[in-house]
Amino acid sequence: MAEEQEIFWQAVLSKDSRFDGRFVFAVKSTGVYCRPSCPSRRPRRERVVFFPVSKAAEEAGFRACYRCRPNQIASGNRKMEMVLRACRYLEVHLDEDIRLETVGRQLGLSPFYLQRTFKSVLGITPRQYAEACRTQRFKSNVRTGGSVTSALYDAGYGSSSRLYERANSELGMTPSTYGRGGREIQIVYTIRECSLGFVLVAATSRGLCAVKLGDTAASLESDLRSEFPAAEIKRSDQSLGQAVSQILDHLRGEQPHLDLPLDIRSTAFQRQVWEALRVVPYGTSLSYSDLAKAIGRPTSARAVARACATNPVALVIPCHRVVRKDRSLGGYRWGLKRKRALLDSEVARREIATTKPGK
Repeated sequence: MAEEQEIFWQAVLSKDSRFDGRFVFAVKSTGVYCRPSCPSRRPRRERVVFFPVSKAAEEAGFRACYRCRPNQIASGNRKMEMVLRACRYLEVHLDEDIRLETVGRQLGLSPFYLQRTFKSVLGITPRQYAEACRTQRFKSNVRTGGSVTSALYDAGYGSSSRLYERANSELGMTPSTYGRGGREIQIVYTIRECSLGFVLVAATSRGLCAVKLGDTAASLESDLRSEFPAAEIKRSDQSLGQAVSQILDHLRGEQPHLDLPLDIRSTAFQRQVWEALRVVPYGTSLSYSDLAKAIGRPTSARAVARACATNPVALVIPCHRVVRKDRSLGGYRWGLKRKRALLDSEVARREIATTKPGK
């Protein structure tokens, strides 16, 4: 990933138009994102982040540059133009029960071709895109002071039940709680020593919301409180005993697969990546590009790496099993030494298990 980013940065410095459409770059200090060929003055490297498409940059809070207009699809890319038209139609009709046949008819396409092409470009279906837009609109409305009731109807939800059905997967909490900044959320946590230093396990009433690895108990507790500043957080070593036991057994190689309930927020793309990670076998690894292919997004290895980096529940979603194409480690939110230790331990225990008599 570092090599790819260096190539992108050199393309930005040279204003290389050949890279237009391959990525956009955003500037943290201005909040603006541009094409590689944008004629604007070049920022410092440390202020720049890269995104595969303009939509990803906008979801991260950046706005399109007025000079190079990176959110406009270059003419001639018919698939991208078609998907963009479909996205615009879905965004305008969020308050309707949109059917694939209806969108296809508006674009002059068969429902099958629309579904296949849409998913090949964005990695999600038109329905999933519409739901993600509704959720994002709801979040924006309540963050700007709107009531939950008005926000859910403005976002295109026909009833509160439809929004609440999606609350766990999209918001990680109920809509009314999200609207109050998470102030009603109660989180219990515990911290234990383990072979990797310390592990923090935290949960709401719905499931685990954080599993963190670190060098000290104090730093892990501080990190949890920073992540959930408005929640009511208290330590409870007893209530999380079963989950912690399973995680510690997993680290000892006694429980290869963790199947624990989760209460985590995610975008549609993150959910795709994290669900795929949960089925990667114990003791094996794959590359970021392999994982991108597995979810139907072969050109999104960089976005897959970002999704791995934002995984909030170490071990339960085994993002440590993803490495670079050349088999080097890549990154790891909780440190490369821990990633190497986890991979080596899993491989060794898997080899022992497969060479036992009778295997």
